[in-house]
Amino acid sequence: MINFNGLLQDNFLITSLNRSFLYGDGIFETLKIVDGKILFSEDHYFRLMASMRIVRMKIPMDFTLEFFENQVISLTNALNCSHSARVRITIFRNDGGLYLPNQNSISYIIEATSLASKKYEITQDYFEVDLFKDSFVSAQLLSTLKTTSKILNVTASIFAKENDLNTCLLLNDKKNVVEAIAGNLFMLTRNKLITPPISEGCLNGIMRKQIIRIMRDFPEIEFSEETISPFDLQKADELFITNVIQGIQPITRYRKKEFKTTFSVQLLDKINKLI
Repeated sequence: MINFNGLLQDNFLITSLNRSFLYGDGIFETLKIVDGKILFSEDHYFRLMASMRIVRMKIPMDFTLEFFENQVISLTNALNCSHSARVRITIFRNDGGLYLPNQNSISYIIEATSLASKKYEITQDYFEVDLFKDSFVSAQLLSTLKTTSKILNVTASIFAKENDLNTCLLLNDKKNVVEAIAGNLFMLTRNKLITPPISEGCLNGIMRKQIIRIMRDFPEIEFSEETISPFDLQKADELFITNVIQGIQPITRYRKKEFKTTFSVQLLDKINKLI
């Protein structure tokens, strides 16, 4: 069952004119639901609104925060998974036109699947990564959005599987490390935590935002948004990836370097207290 434009139905068939299919003319949000509530709901909603404005989609007048929340929870209630669920809402421009659309009105699809745990957990004790260097993230505004144009991430995921890696780290066109395939990157070196700035082209992640907020509770650790070079990774004490479904996934190996997970575990405990 899905929610298509406010109607709960068993499936949705796209046509060959669907703009998200033809041109990647769509954006999406991935949400975590716990006990009938969207975690970090306002952050998700305002990022979605900002993304729609940036790509010139027409925002319906009734698309308020309350409407957004009700549409999501009505589906998870119908699927009996509101206790803990992963939800994806995809918004795409309606059919018509070539690169230039005939209209800017939108449709949306909401999908949900049950999750085993309400709390965030580190599910993989061993997590190896390497760089994906065949293609690069462009250091510009559109790269910071969750669009349906994710062929780079798909190709990098295949590369990771072919090379027995858990995931890959992506480089931008300035050859700086910007993010992982499915999450933001953080690097702890001694008493300093660093994540790339949005201007580097990394996703404006919701869990990234929570980590930045939580860092106020760790005055002994300096936080900074700075560029990260591949060479910097070798000097780090800890590396970890964040997204709203996993929470935090520590990286334990990059090439021949092994990493600690002590601070990652501390941060994850803080995040669970927000739920």
